[in-house]
Amino acid sequence: MKKIKILSRIEAEKLMAIVRVQTIERAREIVDGCLAGGVSCLEISYTNENAGEIIAQLKEIYKDDVLIGAGTVLDSETAKQAISSGAEFIIAPNFQLSVAKLCHRYQIPYMPGCTSVTEIVEALEAGADMIKAFPASSFIGPKVVSTIKTPMPQVPVLSSGGVTLNNVTEWLENGVDCMGVGTLLSKGTQKEIEEHASILKNKVVEFYK
Repeated sequence: MKKIKILSRIEAEKLMAIVRVQTIERAREIVDGCLAGGVSCLEISYTNENAGEIIAQLKEIYKDDVLIGAGTVLDSETAKQAISSGAEFIIAPNFQLSVAKLCHRYQIPYMPGCTSVTEIVEALEAGADMIKAFPASSFIGPKVVSTIKTPMPQVPVLSSGGVTLNNVTEWLENGVDCMGVGTLLSKGTQKEIEEHASILKNKVVEFYK
């Protein structure tokens, strides 16, 4: 049931901060800014070697106030380490069967990056829970979602990059299930992050009124 709750929360919130951070102090600034603005789902990227430590500390501090996952997980060894550190979902720029199997074993949502229909279908057949439109989100923009969903409307799509303060509605209109947001929700001061999170969240709320 935990897996269902995690996916339901991601889908309901529609926004996820993509975070690359080296210190817990900076991580807390980002989390506090996001929470104040109404965003509670965060991906901590494994581009930094201490990502597992950051995830563990954030879960200890914020408990269920935040949903914390691991990003840039390229292999099953990293996935297992992330899950052991408390990661509640696994995101990758690539599809890796061994990671899919491990996540399925531990009932942790897996969201691999896919660029072709063949890759998307293979990932879904292996048990992927959402498909990360990467790197197409940044290059193509909101239309990538409807392009994927026209032949395969059942595919849950997580965008990664390409979201601005002005095009949130367009992403939602094209059927995105969750928007991964980097710079707006991870750079600048805590107050700036809060302001960006609030604007993004309000646009989501307004769309579903």
